[in-house]
Amino acid sequence: MRAVVQRCTSASVAVDGKIVGQIDKGFVCFVGVKKNDDIKDLDYLVRKVCGLRIFCDENDKMNLAPKDVGAEMLVISNFTLYANTSHGFRPDFFESMPPQEAKSMFDQFISKCQDQGTFQKINSGIFGAEMYVDVQNDGPITIIIDSADQKR
Repeated sequence: MRAVVQRCTSASVAVDGKIVGQIDKGFVCFVGVKKNDDIKDLDYLVRKVCGLRIFCDENDKMNLAPKDVGAEMLVISNFTLYANTSHGFRPDFFESMPPQEAKSMFDQFISKCQDQGTFQKINSGIFGAEMYVDVQNDGPITIIIDSADQKR
């Protein structure tokens, strides 16, 4: 599994012209699921995202986690995180998990993040929908977390 996390001052996601999720200060977390990802990948991603210390302390050092600052999170499903562009200019997405399986993993990601109690609020887009995401990136701070990096 892969997440692209952006620290933001606010963010929203719209589907068919209607806002379906929005947050104030926190994270926008784009989540992609790869074929053969399993519960270990899911748990790793949840642990890393919920513990990510990218908010500044009183010394302006990125040292605070979401729970420390009352952060919120907007989660967006994004199969294109596994785009392969090595064979020309048109990306393929063969590494992405099929939609039905990926939706289950995506829903579990949100549920497990909620269970952590790390974020004041968690909103999400609609899995598989054409979404328009508006992010007020703070920093800009953008972090990529990939479960393939974990030591198994």
